[in-house]
Amino acid sequence: MCGIAGILNLAGQDQSPERSLVERMTGALTHRGPDDTDIWISGPVGLGHQRLSIIDLSSLGRQPMTNEDSTVHISYNGEIYNFRELKETHKLIERGHKFRSRTDTEVLVHLYEELGIGMLPELDGMFAFALWDSNKGTLHLARDRFGIKPLFYTVQNDRLLFASEIKALLRDNSVPRRVNLQAMHDFLTFNYIPGDQTAFEGIYELPPAHLLTIKSDGGMYIKRYWKPEYKVEGGMTEETAVRNARRLMESAVRKQLVADVPVGVLLSGGMDSSALTALMSREEKGQVHTYSVGFEDESFNELPYARIVAEACDTVHKEVVVTPSLVRDLLPSYLSYIDEPYADGSAIPTYYVCGLAVEDVKVVLSGEGGDEVFAGYETHAAYKVSRLFRKIPGLVRNGMIKPLVNLLPVSNKKLSLEFKMKRFLGGQDLSVPEAHLWWRIVLTELQKSEIYSDRVLNEFSPLPSARFFQSRFDDSNASGALNKLLEIDSGIFLPDDLMIKNDRMSMAHSLEARVPMTDNELFGFMETVPEHIKLKGMRKKNVMREALKGLLPDEILIKKKVGLEMPYSKWLKHELKDLLDEYLSSERISDSGLFDPDSIKNLIDQHLANQVDHGRALWGLLNFMMWLELYIPDPGDLQAASPLEMVREGGPGLG
Repeated sequence: MCGIAGILNLAGQDQSPERSLVERMTGALTHRGPDDTDIWISGPVGLGHQRLSIIDLSSLGRQPMTNEDSTVHISYNGEIYNFRELKETHKLIERGHKFRSRTDTEVLVHLYEELGIGMLPELDGMFAFALWDSNKGTLHLARDRFGIKPLFYTVQNDRLLFASEIKALLRDNSVPRRVNLQAMHDFLTFNYIPGDQTAFEGIYELPPAHLLTIKSDGGMYIKRYWKPEYKVEGGMTEETAVRNARRLMESAVRKQLVADVPVGVLLSGGMDSSALTALMSREEKGQVHTYSVGFEDESFNELPYARIVAEACDTVHKEVVVTPSLVRDLLPSYLSYIDEPYADGSAIPTYYVCGLAVEDVKVVLSGEGGDEVFAGYETHAAYKVSRLFRKIPGLVRNGMIKPLVNLLPVSNKKLSLEFKMKRFLGGQDLSVPEAHLWWRIVLTELQKSEIYSDRVLNEFSPLPSARFFQSRFDDSNASGALNKLLEIDSGIFLPDDLMIKNDRMSMAHSLEARVPMTDNELFGFMETVPEHIKLKGMRKKNVMREALKGLLPDEILIKKKVGLEMPYSKWLKHELKDLLDEYLSSERISDSGLFDPDSIKNLIDQHLANQVDHGRALWGLLNFMMWLELYIPDPGDLQAASPLEMVREGGPGLG
């Protein structure tokens, strides 16, 4: 894994980027690639690269890399798992291309010479790259299908700047540090920032499965090169689905074990990482190394299940228990690896387990994507139940059942009955995508308006955050609502939340994290599986559970999903309460100019009195205020930056 950065001057071919700025931007990414660094500048473009050596450890893999006549240069972050097949299929050697290394990077360079940017749909892997074609005076920025690898950009003073992380862009002092109020509004809904926006006005993230092409004369267009299809094979049997899913999971793991360095597994104790552990154990000759994280709170702790898998697969197993003191030690500094407000409760535990893994290995397999591919979330089963529940008259649902459920006492346990019942009932009168969002919503549109300052309310007219789920649902080609929900999860929740945690927390330790469940062939096959086989009755991940029979212990195959998250609702009442007192104090809230101090205090008081569980909202606000103090010198500067103008073309396809 690596870090990339660069500049394209848009004012003319004869104006080269400032070398010292390219060096500063690249140097900000040292943690992503501490093994080597280099920059290349020619004409209007400058490319920088920090290398983490995984395949071909020699200096021949150094980047930025070029072709034989130096007309194509690339700075690339990622792994293309089918690069050897692409090299052979397109007969790159037979067609006269000279290879100096064994890297996937060099295959990309020569593949581009043959196919142009039309090569993108053929790439199976995780990647973000910048490719300069000097013959055409064109820079291509591209990102993988599921947003596993990040890529950010901004346009300032007739220059396009891009990088793997926002911190590199901020090395240019001309880049403004202003709060993006719409991104703040959406963050308070999700506890992460969705879409191509970032927390900074004027800085954007290239969406997954998209290509951004920039001409040196300033012309820009963005295009989607791949989109899920969900063309269901109605006659498929469960036996066929299970057999093929098992084969493709085995293939995905086998492909992603290719490395010239040691590989381990982040074993959470859940179904996905347990599957990776078992499948990897069958492929590797020696013992597999597994790494797990847990908590003292039993409802959040999956270490006992991780131990069952580790013992069954005979792995070399290590564990770390995350305590409030360890969380305190990492606040607020862990946000400096993300550069944006981010409040997924799995981020800090992932940081610590990656720190444990890097003592032994340089690459780990991780289970992100399994729930999106195999239908594993509570929301998927809830959708199915809601179709039946809505047949009950509204008077009974809202007049009798809902009041009784609201009497349930607040529980701080993970996925408690109280939480699930209230979330389920709260979404019954909403559209399918809005009900899907309701399960994950942190603060509603009304609740957000109640905590904003008068100035924000007067100067800002937000778009509703539900637009992300609704538009993805409406634009989906999938037949069946469940597949549309899976497309929401794989297109929004997976890249904008899970992959951020996966990438930044592993890269903080210069550790490469691979995600086999997002394999092109596996995902493509599961798109064709009928909904009733994916979600059989109320049995989530039915296909995966059946495919892993005989490979994993029964305790793992029948266990309910817990998910990695910290018990912050409880900690904020006790061990970490002082952080609320410090960062959400009336004085700091008032100084921010963004929120109303009395409304924030009311949230805290209700939480501490156990009247309402505001744990997720308070954790989000806490992280936002920490980010604000780390990155924004003048929170009161609410002037919006000019939107970036470019041509947005349809997709998929790059014909």
